[in-house]
Amino acid sequence: MKKLTSIAAAGGIMVVGVASATPAMAHGYVNGPESRSMLCKAGVNTDCGGVQYEPQSLEGLKGFPAAGPADGQIASAGGLFGGKLDEQSADRWAKTDVTTGPMQFDWTFTAPHKTSGWHYYMTEQGWDPNAPLNRAELQEIGAVAHDGSAASNNPSHLITVPSDRSGYHVILAVWDIADTVNAFYQVIDVNVVGEGSPDVVPPSSPTGLEAVDIESGQATLRWSPSRDDVGVKGYTVYRDGSRVGFTADTTFIDTGVLPGRSYTYSVVAADAAGNRSAQSSALSVTTPQAPDVDESAPSAPTYLHSMGVTPSSVDLMWGASNDDVAVADYLVFRDGIAIGSTTMPRLMDDGLAPDRSYAYVVKARDAAGNVSEASNTLVIRTEGVPAPDPTPEPTPGAEPWSDRGAYAKGDRVTFNGATYECIQGYQGWGDPNWINAPSLWTQVS
Repeated sequence: MKKLTSIAAAGGIMVVGVASATPAMAHGYVNGPESRSMLCKAGVNTDCGGVQYEPQSLEGLKGFPAAGPADGQIASAGGLFGGKLDEQSADRWAKTDVTTGPMQFDWTFTAPHKTSGWHYYMTEQGWDPNAPLNRAELQEIGAVAHDGSAASNNPSHLITVPSDRSGYHVILAVWDIADTVNAFYQVIDVNVVGEGSPDVVPPSSPTGLEAVDIESGQATLRWSPSRDDVGVKGYTVYRDGSRVGFTADTTFIDTGVLPGRSYTYSVVAADAAGNRSAQSSALSVTTPQAPDVDESAPSAPTYLHSMGVTPSSVDLMWGASNDDVAVADYLVFRDGIAIGSTTMPRLMDDGLAPDRSYAYVVKARDAAGNVSEASNTLVIRTEGVPAPDPTPEPTPGAEPWSDRGAYAKGDRVTFNGATYECIQGYQGWGDPNWINAPSLWTQVS
């Protein structure tokens, strides 16, 4: 059993103009035991910066501990959101009480990626909680392999907390993506309060599952709490046999339903040791048809911000809108002019001038053409064009590496006077770090 303590001060894409839609690339966080970023979203941890809106967006290069974020930037996946998550002291963050022994870790995947696996690390006994988090003090305590498919079918992992740990520790969970060079990083602050005894008794099955509110675009469910000899950790909700969410409460709002459809729900309870109850009785729900005349506009998009800036592009992301039926797409405006639309809450605006300021807003639109109020205004300046580096002597038979090039396995390039060979084909998108990704390139001379 665990509890929270020590709370510190705490469809397709249509694009017009010069903008192009990019895949949402940051989607996963640990919701049990609650990660540092999730507790920022919940308001338990405070002064977190923008990560409170996007706990799922802590994405950096994979290959930890040989590669990945630098020491002192592990919690923020390389300094994202201003690096606020990297602030480290014995009382900076809220902690979750845990015991040694088997403990279940649950992930929320807001956009599952093809996955190669997960790794879990924990600070060693005697680590310094008042110094920046570094990989030398992290010991691997578990790994979960995956078959390369989407992560949604493997959301929970049973990892053993070593018996020699006590007091405040940090657990690092790393989710490795199979088809990109990136991984997701989540740190979890725990307080190890004692030695756990084996827990083999599952919770009772949830009862009283009912729909308390059904709309054309969402269903609100409620059920009676389960019982357990140690304590119920939370509930997994299934729609038509597929997992749609996890909650520590006995209510759940499913916003993934469509108007005029029938769905079957069930709920499973779990404890901290990973024991799972039998499924609840099934509940059939039919959503009403969408109104003939839809006059309600979506809510305004929230927290418009940039995930990256270059001399010629701005990578925009924002919080998704809600609608009584469904959001159809988002309209993106630069300096008051519509530059494109996308069905995802992310868009890359490229072809820009270097060292120039641009003002962006985003509006949501539903299928009936109702348009929301504007998001916050984001004013951002593109980077200046850097002075060219001295050109190294090229290696015969190899072209200089480009961060926007397309490469196949076996291709050779030069970079800073060295020769590299491609070990996995990919298309570059302007990231200057990819030449250093061990999953893409190996230095041969």
